[in-house]
Amino acid sequence: MGTPLGDFVRAKRDSIQPESFGLPDRGRRRSPGLRRSDLATRAGISVEYLTRIEQGRDRNPSPAVVSALADALSLDAAERDHLRYLVKITGGTCAGHRRPAPPDRRVRPAVLATLRLLEPGVAFVTNRLGDVLAHTGGFETVMGAGGLLDAPEPNLTRYVFTDPRARTFFADWDQVADEQTFDLWLGPSAEAAEWFTADLAPLAGQEFTRRLSRHLPPPRVPLLIDHPTAHGLRWQRERLQLPPTDAQEIVVLLPADEATEQALERLRRLPGGNLRAVG
Repeated sequence: MGTPLGDFVRAKRDSIQPESFGLPDRGRRRSPGLRRSDLATRAGISVEYLTRIEQGRDRNPSPAVVSALADALSLDAAERDHLRYLVKITGGTCAGHRRPAPPDRRVRPAVLATLRLLEPGVAFVTNRLGDVLAHTGGFETVMGAGGLLDAPEPNLTRYVFTDPRARTFFADWDQVADEQTFDLWLGPSAEAAEWFTADLAPLAGQEFTRRLSRHLPPPRVPLLIDHPTAHGLRWQRERLQLPPTDAQEIVVLLPADEATEQALERLRRLPGGNLRAVG
């Protein structure tokens, strides 16, 4: 059985073309990407040891080995942070068979007051599982049209993978799907993410599980929405981290161009919702 660490190393190795590292083309191969032997040589470790890491049989590589793998794979800063996180959760103790309590859905009054200050902007409180815990009226005006807020306890990740409307509402659905899947590795706790994943995987299918095993941080690009009324909208997103005890963040959507800003003004003239906490 693999581990998050092993899955990441293997996925990253498979994504690298040998010629990008100045290695010769050795003809047709059954699997894509960099050979295990080439990566082991670059990292200064044995092929056998690299195999154990990738297959999940070694869960506690030393910091020196982790650093060598990061260098050998030419990881960028975001990928290195993710690699260190995967080492931590791979080497940790198992959560056991008892299902952990779900993340707290309550939002502190001070956070709700902050959202009120952001009106009529487009903002919401979430966690890394994708729960929509509170939002501004502006968020409801924009996102409600896609059906995200129809559920009693809205969850962006579940919406992306199980609601057919998401594939047309998000013009770049693949980008959003990659973002939501990658976020699961970041909390609010490894146990909560593990159980959320177990619940969602049977419903979401291969599109979800394939992305989950890649571990590759998606690029930061504008969010593209094909709104049924306002049509093409482009948003920059700012993520404002709340204290670690909250395990939540405020995400603010800012118009990325003048056309989106004008479309938002038109939407605001329509009847809209007020700030509310969900669940």
